[in-house]
Amino acid sequence: MKYHKTRDILHVMKMLGHKQFGTTLLYIQLEEALFKNDSGEFTVRVSRKPTEIQALLEVGFEYVCNKDGLMFFRKRK
Repeated sequence: MKYHKTRDILHVMKMLGHKQFGTTLLYIQLEEALFKNDSGEFTVRVSRKPTEIQALLEVGFEYVCNKDGLMFFRKRK
């Protein structure tokens, strides 16, 4: 999942504590198989009310940023 978000194989290798590149490649291949049909598109929601924010997080939206008192969330389609 970390590779899917960052596309940084060296970061994933260090994070998992692998000493050999080939071991990390196994996880990269798994990621590619899981997200083969992923379009990279997101559903985006904006909120400022705590109850709305909680509801978005409960259904899998992730926090992106805060701008002008609004909180932006996204979730893969």
